[in-house]
Amino acid sequence: MKKTLTIAIMVTLMISVLAACGGTNNNGKTNESGEEAAAEKVKLSLWHNFTGEDLRAQTMRSIIEQFQTDHPNISLDIQAIPPDGYKTRLKTVAAADEMPDVFILSNGSMTQEFSAGGLIQPVNELIDSHPDWKEGFMPNSFDAFTVDGNIYSAPMGLSPTSILYYNKTILEQNGLTVPKTWDELLNAISVLKAKKITPIALGNKAAWLAQSSIFSSLADRVTGTEWFLKAASQDGAAFTDPEFVQALTYMQQLGEAGAFQDGFNSIDNTQMEQMFAQGQAAMMIDGGWALSNLASNASEDALKAMGATVLPSIPGGKGDPNSLSGVVGVGMGLGKDATGKKKEAAFELIYAMSGPDAQKRTLESNQLVSYKAELDKSKVSPIFSEVYDLVNKVKMTPVYDGILTSAGADAVNNGLQELLMGGKPEDIAKKIQEAQAKALGK
Repeated sequence: MKKTLTIAIMVTLMISVLAACGGTNNNGKTNESGEEAAAEKVKLSLWHNFTGEDLRAQTMRSIIEQFQTDHPNISLDIQAIPPDGYKTRLKTVAAADEMPDVFILSNGSMTQEFSAGGLIQPVNELIDSHPDWKEGFMPNSFDAFTVDGNIYSAPMGLSPTSILYYNKTILEQNGLTVPKTWDELLNAISVLKAKKITPIALGNKAAWLAQSSIFSSLADRVTGTEWFLKAASQDGAAFTDPEFVQALTYMQQLGEAGAFQDGFNSIDNTQMEQMFAQGQAAMMIDGGWALSNLASNASEDALKAMGATVLPSIPGGKGDPNSLSGVVGVGMGLGKDATGKKKEAAFELIYAMSGPDAQKRTLESNQLVSYKAELDKSKVSPIFSEVYDLVNKVKMTPVYDGILTSAGADAVNNGLQELLMGGKPEDIAKKIQEAQAKALGK
């Protein structure tokens, strides 16, 4: 009996000693084996705009879900915000100095302004830690996300914004060919209007589409890229210059010719894409992002009837007619408050959403990327293959809201809505000039 009691006491003492040596203290520190650390959860806030049912949105949500499964120690607080309202929501929290940890970041002016405000952190460390990934991007892919040598995101796509999509069947049935000049476009509009067919579908409810998808490329045809970059920097050119007023006049011609359906300012770009996919319009001027939506919503016959090209040339224009306006796609930004373990977790999430595997899956979801991933054309729609070949044959020119300040871009967006409702080009040009000059302090 005594022997049994002695052994029990010794075992109890040994357990106590081991617990004292290896256990956590009152401050909750981890033991030597790291078991407590593994159980700790890191909470990250994630904002994205992959809310639709297009293939790209479905793919990105799938990647996020897989990340959650593979990283049980990382808890995601997800805000999924529709694209049209996303920038406004993000700018609102940015103004309040309250940033998400990881979020969709637009390149150009948003990256520059958020960087200047100390709202985001560079991701050079993440990119440099994966050299094969870094080298896989096309030349200059990081430029629009770079400020003073710091890279703030890795692009998750390539976005030509001004593709002229057309319905081959509708054009052929009405004796029309794909318009290559401005006069041919105006003639096609006239013929289609006479047949009570909407020539060009437009969904400008959120105001950015007319600017990004039509005017950025149309204006470049008239003014040339060099003039626009000078006007954007307010160095040697102004938006009240005659060539810019002329570009606005060409845009107004489309409205006056009846190119767009009634109520074009009351539907969004997704509704516009559905309208085109259903054969309710002969043409649509939209970005590469439409391809994923078309692939998931258009019938097989509708997809086969689609073609894609660049906007028509402008007589006497200074710009290259064989071009598309475009930018590298959005990327994942890193908020200023993500530090320590949270920053490490954020880097893992950013890599999962924009690393090599994600780039390949994005491409196969009918979304162009600025990453060297081989395309298996059997996995994408015919129109995607056509656009994929097109973008590799033409020059890329700037998109207005990727270069202008936020105030300047807003003035263009609002001005184009006003222009298409009958506003005077000279008055709108003056408002744009004033907004850009004021934003730059000039």
